[in-house]
Amino acid sequence: MDDSLYSKIKSGEPVFWRNPELSEKPEFSFTADDIKDAEERLERFAPWIAQRFPETAAAGGIIESPLSDISNMIEPLFRKDHVKIRGRLMLKRDDSLPISGSVKARGGIYAVLKHTEELLLNAGLLSRDDDYKKIEDDPIQAFLRGKKLAVGSTGNLGLSIGIMGAALGYQTSVYISREAREWKKELLRRKGVRVVESEKDYEAAVAAGRAESEADPNSFFIDDERSEDLYLGYAVAAGRLHKQLEKAGIVVDGKHPLCVCLPCGVGGGPGGITFGLKQIYGCAVRCYFAEPTQAPCMLLAMMTGKGSGVCARDFGLSGITAADGLAVTRASELVFREMRHNLDGCFTVRDEELFEYLRMLDRSCSIRIEPSACAGFSGIRSLAEECGSAGTLLIWATGGGMVPEAEMAEYLRQ
Repeated sequence: MDDSLYSKIKSGEPVFWRNPELSEKPEFSFTADDIKDAEERLERFAPWIAQRFPETAAAGGIIESPLSDISNMIEPLFRKDHVKIRGRLMLKRDDSLPISGSVKARGGIYAVLKHTEELLLNAGLLSRDDDYKKIEDDPIQAFLRGKKLAVGSTGNLGLSIGIMGAALGYQTSVYISREAREWKKELLRRKGVRVVESEKDYEAAVAAGRAESEADPNSFFIDDERSEDLYLGYAVAAGRLHKQLEKAGIVVDGKHPLCVCLPCGVGGGPGGITFGLKQIYGCAVRCYFAEPTQAPCMLLAMMTGKGSGVCARDFGLSGITAADGLAVTRASELVFREMRHNLDGCFTVRDEELFEYLRMLDRSCSIRIEPSACAGFSGIRSLAEECGSAGTLLIWATGGGMVPEAEMAEYLRQ
Protein backbone atom coordinates (compact mmCIF):
# COMPACT_ATOMS: atom_id res chain seq x y z
CA MET A 1 0.00 0.00 0.00
CA ASP A 2 1.21 3.53 -0.79
CA ASP A 3 2.37 4.95 2.56
CA SER A 4 1.30 8.51 1.73
CA LEU A 5 -2.17 7.32 0.72
CA TYR A 6 -2.41 5.24 3.88
CA SER A 7 -1.50 8.28 5.99
CA LYS A 8 -4.17 10.40 4.32
CA ILE A 9 -6.84 7.74 4.81
CA LYS A 10 -5.92 7.29 8.45
CA SER A 11 -6.09 11.05 9.08
CA GLY A 12 -9.50 11.32 7.41
CA GLU A 13 -8.28 13.26 4.37
CA PRO A 14 -10.03 12.76 0.99
CA VAL A 15 -8.16 10.51 -1.43
CA PHE A 16 -8.58 9.28 -5.02
CA TRP A 17 -7.34 5.76 -5.80
CA ARG A 18 -7.10 4.00 -9.16
CA ASN A 19 -7.16 0.22 -9.14
CA PRO A 20 -3.72 -1.11 -10.20
CA GLU A 21 -5.22 -4.59 -10.64
CA LEU A 22 -7.88 -3.51 -13.14
CA SER A 23 -8.26 -6.14 -15.90
CA GLU A 24 -8.10 -5.16 -19.55
CA LYS A 25 -11.26 -7.19 -20.10
CA PRO A 26 -14.00 -7.32 -17.44
CA GLU A 27 -14.63 -10.80 -16.04
CA PHE A 28 -17.35 -11.63 -13.50
CA SER A 29 -18.77 -14.72 -11.82
CA PHE A 30 -22.20 -13.79 -13.15
CA THR A 31 -23.35 -13.47 -16.76
CA ALA A 32 -25.65 -11.43 -18.95
CA ASP A 33 -28.13 -14.34 -18.69
CA ASP A 34 -28.35 -13.77 -14.93
CA ILE A 35 -29.36 -10.16 -15.55
CA LYS A 36 -31.88 -11.24 -18.19
CA ASP A 37 -33.44 -13.67 -15.71
CA ALA A 38 -33.83 -10.84 -13.19
CA GLU A 39 -35.36 -8.54 -15.82
CA GLU A 40 -37.90 -11.17 -16.79
CA ARG A 41 -38.87 -11.75 -13.17
CA LEU A 42 -39.50 -8.03 -12.65
CA GLU A 43 -41.67 -8.03 -15.78
CA ARG A 44 -43.75 -10.92 -14.42
CA PHE A 45 -44.42 -8.97 -11.23
CA ALA A 46 -45.08 -5.67 -13.04
CA PRO A 47 -48.89 -6.08 -13.33
CA TRP A 48 -49.18 -6.65 -9.58
CA ILE A 49 -46.81 -3.76 -8.80
CA ALA A 50 -48.82 -1.41 -11.05
CA GLN A 51 -52.01 -2.41 -9.24
CA ARG A 52 -50.57 -2.28 -5.72
CA PHE A 53 -48.50 0.89 -6.18
CA PRO A 54 -50.44 3.36 -8.37
CA GLU A 55 -47.40 5.62 -8.73
CA THR A 56 -45.90 2.94 -11.00
CA ALA A 57 -49.01 2.44 -13.16
CA ALA A 58 -47.95 4.87 -15.90
CA ALA A 59 -44.75 2.83 -16.37
CA GLY A 60 -46.67 -0.45 -16.34
CA GLY A 61 -45.33 -1.47 -12.93
CA ILE A 62 -41.69 -1.05 -13.92
CA ILE A 63 -39.66 0.69 -11.21
CA GLU A 64 -37.33 3.13 -12.95
CA SER A 65 -35.86 6.63 -12.61
CA PRO A 66 -35.14 9.40 -15.12
CA LEU A 67 -31.77 10.55 -16.44
CA SER A 68 -31.21 14.31 -16.12
CA ASP A 69 -28.80 16.72 -17.73
CA ILE A 70 -27.30 18.84 -14.96
CA SER A 71 -25.06 21.10 -17.02
CA ASN A 72 -26.21 24.00 -14.81
CA MET A 73 -23.92 22.48 -12.16
CA ILE A 74 -20.81 22.95 -14.29
CA GLU A 75 -20.23 26.60 -13.37
CA PRO A 76 -20.81 26.14 -9.59
CA LEU A 77 -18.44 23.14 -9.64
CA PHE A 78 -15.81 25.26 -11.38
CA ARG A 79 -16.15 27.96 -8.74
CA LYS A 80 -15.89 25.41 -5.92
CA ASP A 81 -13.34 22.90 -7.17
CA HIS A 82 -11.66 24.84 -10.02
CA VAL A 83 -12.36 21.95 -12.36
CA LYS A 84 -13.35 22.51 -15.98
CA ILE A 85 -15.94 20.06 -17.30
CA ARG A 86 -15.90 19.98 -21.09
CA GLY A 87 -18.11 16.95 -21.68
CA ARG A 88 -21.65 16.05 -20.64
CA LEU A 89 -22.66 16.07 -16.96
CA MET A 90 -25.62 13.82 -16.14
CA LEU A 91 -27.47 12.69 -13.02
CA LYS A 92 -29.13 9.27 -12.71
CA ARG A 93 -32.15 10.07 -10.56
CA ASP A 94 -32.52 7.01 -8.34
CA ASP A 95 -33.52 9.47 -5.63
CA SER A 96 -36.87 9.56 -7.42
CA LEU A 97 -37.42 5.82 -7.82
CA PRO A 98 -41.04 5.01 -6.92
CA ILE A 99 -42.06 3.04 -3.83
CA SER A 100 -39.03 3.77 -1.65
CA GLY A 101 -37.14 6.71 -3.18
CA SER A 102 -33.62 5.28 -3.39
CA VAL A 103 -31.37 2.93 -5.37
CA LYS A 104 -32.33 0.25 -2.83
CA ALA A 105 -35.71 0.03 -4.57
CA ARG A 106 -33.84 -1.92 -7.23
CA GLY A 107 -32.01 -4.66 -5.33
CA GLY A 108 -34.17 -4.68 -2.20
CA ILE A 109 -37.50 -4.97 -3.96
CA TYR A 110 -36.13 -7.49 -6.44
CA ALA A 111 -34.82 -9.74 -3.65
CA VAL A 112 -38.24 -9.73 -1.97
CA LEU A 113 -40.00 -10.53 -5.25
CA LYS A 114 -37.64 -13.37 -6.12
CA HIS A 115 -38.08 -14.98 -2.71
CA THR A 116 -41.86 -14.58 -2.99
CA GLU A 117 -41.97 -16.18 -6.42
CA GLU A 118 -39.90 -19.14 -5.23
CA LEU A 119 -42.15 -19.66 -2.21
CA LEU A 120 -45.36 -19.51 -4.24
CA LEU A 121 -44.08 -21.71 -7.07
CA ASN A 122 -42.87 -24.35 -4.62
CA ALA A 123 -46.22 -24.25 -2.79
CA GLY A 124 -48.15 -24.71 -6.05
CA LEU A 125 -49.96 -21.41 -5.52
CA LEU A 126 -48.52 -19.70 -8.60
CA SER A 127 -47.13 -20.57 -12.03
CA ARG A 128 -44.94 -18.39 -14.24
CA ASP A 129 -47.75 -18.26 -16.81
CA ASP A 130 -50.19 -16.71 -14.31
CA ASP A 131 -51.16 -13.07 -14.13
CA TYR A 132 -49.26 -12.15 -10.97
CA LYS A 133 -52.12 -9.94 -9.83
CA LYS A 134 -53.49 -13.18 -8.37
CA ILE A 135 -51.05 -12.57 -5.48
CA GLU A 136 -53.91 -10.57 -3.97
CA ASP A 137 -56.12 -13.69 -3.84
CA ASP A 138 -57.03 -14.92 -0.35
CA PRO A 139 -55.13 -18.27 -0.44
CA ILE A 140 -51.86 -16.58 -1.40
CA GLN A 141 -52.34 -13.78 1.12
CA ALA A 142 -53.05 -16.28 3.89
CA PHE A 143 -49.90 -18.18 2.95
CA LEU A 144 -47.66 -15.09 2.92
CA ARG A 145 -49.01 -13.83 6.25
CA GLY A 146 -47.49 -16.94 7.81
CA LYS A 147 -44.02 -16.08 6.48
CA LYS A 148 -41.41 -13.66 7.78
CA LEU A 149 -38.81 -11.40 6.17
CA ALA A 150 -35.88 -9.73 7.89
CA VAL A 151 -33.01 -7.39 6.91
CA GLY A 152 -30.26 -5.35 8.57
CA SER A 153 -29.96 -1.79 7.30
CA THR A 154 -28.77 1.77 7.81
CA GLY A 155 -32.13 2.94 6.47
CA ASN A 156 -32.81 2.85 2.73
CA LEU A 157 -32.55 -0.91 2.18
CA GLY A 158 -34.82 -1.34 5.18
CA LEU A 159 -37.35 1.00 3.59
CA SER A 160 -37.37 -0.93 0.30
CA ILE A 161 -37.66 -4.37 1.85
CA GLY A 162 -39.97 -3.22 4.62
CA ILE A 163 -42.44 -1.48 2.30
CA MET A 164 -42.52 -4.29 -0.26
CA GLY A 165 -42.57 -7.05 2.35
CA ALA A 166 -45.48 -5.44 4.18
CA ALA A 167 -47.37 -4.87 0.91
CA LEU A 168 -47.10 -8.57 0.09
CA GLY A 169 -48.32 -9.57 3.55
CA TYR A 170 -45.13 -10.81 5.22
CA GLN A 171 -44.34 -10.26 8.88
CA THR A 172 -41.39 -7.99 8.19
CA SER A 173 -38.59 -6.95 10.57
CA VAL A 174 -35.89 -4.36 9.92
CA TYR A 175 -32.85 -4.42 12.20
CA ILE A 176 -31.70 -0.86 11.92
CA SER A 177 -28.36 0.65 12.92
CA ARG A 178 -27.76 3.74 15.01
CA GLU A 179 -27.03 5.87 11.92
CA ALA A 180 -30.58 5.55 10.55
CA ARG A 181 -32.71 8.68 10.45
CA GLU A 182 -35.70 8.77 12.79
CA TRP A 183 -38.12 9.54 9.96
CA LYS A 184 -37.14 6.31 8.21
CA LYS A 185 -37.92 4.28 11.33
CA GLU A 186 -41.26 6.00 11.77
CA LEU A 187 -42.21 5.46 8.13
CA LEU A 188 -41.48 1.75 8.47
CA ARG A 189 -43.60 1.51 11.60
CA ARG A 190 -46.50 3.24 9.81
CA LYS A 191 -46.26 0.57 7.10
CA GLY A 192 -46.66 -2.15 9.73
CA VAL A 193 -42.99 -3.13 9.84
CA ARG A 194 -41.32 -4.24 13.07
CA VAL A 195 -38.29 -1.99 13.66
CA VAL A 196 -35.53 -3.38 15.86
CA GLU A 197 -33.17 -0.56 16.81
CA SER A 198 -29.49 -1.20 17.46
CA GLU A 199 -27.26 0.95 19.64
CA LYS A 200 -24.36 -0.19 17.49
CA ASP A 201 -23.37 0.15 13.84
CA TYR A 202 -24.56 -1.45 10.61
CA GLU A 203 -22.45 -4.58 11.04
CA ALA A 204 -24.03 -5.28 14.44
CA ALA A 205 -27.56 -4.68 13.12
CA VAL A 206 -26.99 -7.19 10.31
CA ALA A 207 -25.57 -9.77 12.71
CA ALA A 208 -28.56 -9.43 15.06
CA GLY A 209 -31.07 -9.79 12.24
CA ARG A 210 -29.25 -12.74 10.71
CA ALA A 211 -29.06 -14.61 14.04
CA GLU A 212 -32.75 -14.16 14.91
CA SER A 213 -33.89 -15.07 11.41
CA GLU A 214 -31.75 -18.21 11.23
CA ALA A 215 -33.41 -19.44 14.43
CA ASP A 216 -36.88 -19.26 12.84
CA PRO A 217 -37.67 -21.70 9.98
CA ASN A 218 -40.45 -19.38 8.75
CA SER A 219 -38.10 -16.41 8.41
CA PHE A 220 -35.97 -15.41 5.42
CA PHE A 221 -33.06 -13.01 5.95
CA ILE A 222 -32.06 -10.77 3.04
CA ASP A 223 -28.35 -10.41 3.63
CA ASP A 224 -26.93 -7.16 2.28
CA GLU A 225 -23.40 -8.47 2.79
CA ARG A 226 -23.87 -11.74 0.87
CA SER A 227 -27.00 -11.65 -1.30
CA GLU A 228 -26.60 -12.47 -4.98
CA ASP A 229 -30.25 -11.54 -5.50
CA LEU A 230 -29.68 -7.98 -4.29
CA TYR A 231 -26.62 -7.72 -6.55
CA LEU A 232 -28.51 -8.89 -9.65
CA GLY A 233 -31.50 -6.67 -8.91
CA TYR A 234 -29.19 -3.65 -9.03
CA ALA A 235 -27.56 -4.90 -12.24
CA VAL A 236 -30.84 -4.57 -14.15
CA ALA A 237 -30.38 -0.78 -13.98
CA ALA A 238 -27.59 -0.92 -16.56
CA GLY A 239 -29.74 -1.98 -19.51
CA ARG A 240 -32.31 0.66 -18.68
CA LEU A 241 -29.64 3.36 -18.45
CA HIS A 242 -28.27 2.18 -21.80
CA LYS A 243 -31.63 2.93 -23.44
CA GLN A 244 -31.80 6.35 -21.75
CA LEU A 245 -28.31 7.28 -22.95
CA GLU A 246 -29.18 6.25 -26.49
CA LYS A 247 -32.37 8.31 -26.37
CA ALA A 248 -30.34 11.31 -25.19
CA GLY A 249 -27.94 10.85 -28.11
CA ILE A 250 -25.01 10.00 -25.83
CA VAL A 251 -22.47 7.65 -27.42
CA VAL A 252 -20.36 5.39 -25.21
CA ASP A 253 -17.30 3.75 -26.77
CA GLY A 254 -13.52 3.87 -26.64
CA LYS A 255 -13.45 7.45 -27.90
CA HIS A 256 -16.45 8.55 -25.83
CA PRO A 257 -15.91 7.24 -22.28
CA LEU A 258 -18.61 7.11 -19.64
CA CYS A 259 -17.28 7.83 -16.13
CA VAL A 260 -19.77 6.78 -13.45
CA CYS A 261 -19.51 7.86 -9.79
CA LEU A 262 -21.48 5.61 -7.42
CA PRO A 263 -21.91 6.18 -3.67
CA CYS A 264 -20.91 3.03 -1.80
CA GLY A 265 -21.99 1.58 1.54
CA VAL A 266 -21.46 -2.16 1.88
CA GLY A 267 -21.14 -2.33 -1.92
CA GLY A 268 -24.16 -4.24 -3.26
CA GLY A 269 -25.81 -1.39 -5.15
CA PRO A 270 -22.76 0.12 -6.85
CA GLY A 271 -21.29 -3.35 -7.38
CA GLY A 272 -24.37 -4.66 -9.17
CA ILE A 273 -24.66 -1.54 -11.32
CA THR A 274 -20.96 -1.73 -12.23
CA PHE A 275 -21.37 -5.38 -13.23
CA GLY A 276 -24.34 -4.51 -15.46
CA LEU A 277 -22.61 -1.54 -17.09
CA LYS A 278 -19.41 -3.48 -17.79
CA GLN A 279 -21.49 -6.21 -19.47
CA ILE A 280 -22.78 -3.62 -21.94
CA TYR A 281 -19.87 -1.22 -22.42
CA GLY A 282 -16.78 -3.15 -21.36
CA CYS A 283 -13.83 -0.85 -20.67
CA ALA A 284 -15.59 2.11 -22.30
CA VAL A 285 -17.35 2.61 -18.97
CA ARG A 286 -15.23 3.54 -15.97
CA CYS A 287 -16.83 3.03 -12.59
CA TYR A 288 -15.71 4.59 -9.32
CA PHE A 289 -17.09 4.14 -5.81
CA ALA A 290 -17.53 7.19 -3.55
CA GLU A 291 -17.25 6.76 0.22
CA PRO A 292 -17.09 8.97 3.33
CA THR A 293 -13.61 9.64 4.70
CA GLN A 294 -14.65 7.99 8.00
CA ALA A 295 -16.13 4.84 6.42
CA PRO A 296 -14.15 3.88 3.28
CA CYS A 297 -14.79 0.16 3.61
CA MET A 298 -14.55 -0.79 -0.07
CA LEU A 299 -11.50 1.40 -0.68
CA LEU A 300 -9.67 -0.36 2.15
CA ALA A 301 -10.90 -3.79 1.04
CA MET A 302 -9.55 -3.15 -2.46
CA MET A 303 -6.29 -1.46 -1.48
CA THR A 304 -5.27 -4.08 1.05
CA GLY A 305 -6.65 -7.02 -0.93
CA LYS A 306 -8.20 -8.32 2.31
CA GLY A 307 -11.85 -7.86 1.35
CA SER A 308 -14.19 -8.19 4.32
CA GLY A 309 -11.18 -9.12 6.46
CA VAL A 310 -10.37 -5.45 6.95
CA CYS A 311 -12.45 -2.87 8.82
CA ALA A 312 -12.28 0.93 8.66
CA ARG A 313 -11.91 0.98 12.44
CA ASP A 314 -8.63 -0.93 12.01
CA PHE A 315 -7.30 2.31 10.55
CA GLY A 316 -8.49 4.48 13.41
CA LEU A 317 -11.58 5.65 11.55
CA SER A 318 -14.90 6.07 13.35
CA GLY A 319 -17.40 4.91 10.74
CA ILE A 320 -19.56 7.87 11.79
CA THR A 321 -20.80 10.07 8.95
CA ALA A 322 -23.69 12.32 7.96
CA ALA A 323 -24.05 10.05 4.93
CA ASP A 324 -26.10 7.52 6.90
CA GLY A 325 -26.54 5.16 3.95
CA LEU A 326 -22.77 4.92 3.56
CA ALA A 327 -21.93 4.41 7.25
CA VAL A 328 -20.44 0.95 6.76
CA THR A 329 -17.00 -0.07 8.04
CA ARG A 330 -16.65 -3.55 6.46
CA ALA A 331 -17.25 -4.29 2.78
CA SER A 332 -19.29 -7.11 1.27
CA GLU A 333 -16.99 -10.04 0.47
CA LEU A 334 -19.18 -10.94 -2.51
CA VAL A 335 -18.84 -7.48 -4.03
CA PHE A 336 -15.13 -7.27 -3.22
CA ARG A 337 -14.51 -10.50 -5.14
CA GLU A 338 -16.50 -9.28 -8.12
CA MET A 339 -14.89 -5.81 -8.14
CA ARG A 340 -11.28 -6.84 -7.36
CA HIS A 341 -10.21 -6.67 -11.01
CA ASN A 342 -13.21 -4.85 -12.50
CA LEU A 343 -13.65 -1.64 -10.52
CA ASP A 344 -11.71 1.35 -11.88
CA GLY A 345 -11.19 3.01 -8.51
CA CYS A 346 -12.50 4.59 -5.32
CA PHE A 347 -12.46 8.04 -3.77
CA THR A 348 -13.51 9.57 -0.46
CA VAL A 349 -15.31 12.74 0.52
CA ARG A 350 -15.67 14.75 3.73
CA ASP A 351 -19.14 15.21 5.22
CA GLU A 352 -19.08 19.00 4.90
CA GLU A 353 -18.62 18.70 1.14
CA LEU A 354 -21.75 16.56 0.85
CA PHE A 355 -23.83 19.48 2.11
CA GLU A 356 -22.07 21.88 -0.25
CA TYR A 357 -22.91 19.72 -3.26
CA LEU A 358 -26.46 19.22 -2.01
CA ARG A 359 -26.98 22.99 -1.81
CA MET A 360 -25.34 23.60 -5.20
CA LEU A 361 -27.56 21.02 -6.90
CA ASP A 362 -30.67 22.55 -5.34
CA ARG A 363 -29.75 26.09 -6.37
CA SER A 364 -28.57 25.33 -9.90
CA CYS A 365 -30.95 22.53 -10.93
CA SER A 366 -33.78 22.56 -8.34
CA ILE A 367 -32.98 18.94 -7.47
CA ARG A 368 -32.92 17.84 -3.84
CA ILE A 369 -31.23 14.61 -2.79
CA GLU A 370 -29.81 13.07 0.39
CA PRO A 371 -26.30 14.02 1.55
CA SER A 372 -25.04 10.48 0.88
CA ALA A 373 -26.36 10.68 -2.70
CA CYS A 374 -24.08 13.68 -3.30
CA ALA A 375 -20.87 11.75 -2.64
CA GLY A 376 -20.21 11.12 -6.33
CA PHE A 377 -19.71 14.80 -7.11
CA SER A 378 -16.35 14.76 -5.34
CA GLY A 379 -14.91 12.47 -8.01
CA ILE A 380 -15.38 15.05 -10.75
CA ARG A 381 -12.17 16.77 -9.66
CA SER A 382 -10.15 13.75 -10.78
CA LEU A 383 -12.30 12.53 -13.67
CA ALA A 384 -13.22 15.65 -15.66
CA GLU A 385 -9.95 15.61 -17.60
CA GLU A 386 -10.22 11.87 -18.21
CA CYS A 387 -13.65 12.28 -19.79
CA GLY A 388 -12.56 15.24 -21.91
CA SER A 389 -14.95 16.94 -24.30
CA ALA A 390 -16.09 13.68 -25.91
CA GLY A 391 -17.01 11.82 -22.73
CA THR A 392 -19.80 11.87 -20.16
CA LEU A 393 -19.63 12.20 -16.39
CA LEU A 394 -22.54 10.46 -14.67
CA ILE A 395 -23.32 10.94 -11.00
CA TRP A 396 -25.61 8.27 -9.54
CA ALA A 397 -28.03 9.96 -7.10
CA THR A 398 -28.82 7.10 -4.77
CA GLY A 399 -31.55 8.52 -2.53
CA GLY A 400 -33.59 11.38 -1.19
CA GLY A 401 -37.03 11.13 -2.75
CA MET A 402 -38.80 10.32 0.52
CA VAL A 403 -36.98 12.79 2.78
CA PRO A 404 -39.52 14.93 4.72
CA GLU A 405 -39.48 18.65 3.91
CA ALA A 406 -38.30 19.64 7.40
CA GLU A 407 -35.40 17.18 7.19
CA MET A 408 -34.42 18.45 3.74
CA ALA A 409 -34.54 22.05 4.98
CA GLU A 410 -32.10 21.09 7.72
CA TYR A 411 -29.78 19.46 5.19
CA LEU A 412 -29.81 22.65 3.13
CA ARG A 413 -29.17 24.77 6.20
CA GLN A 414 -26.12 22.69 7.04
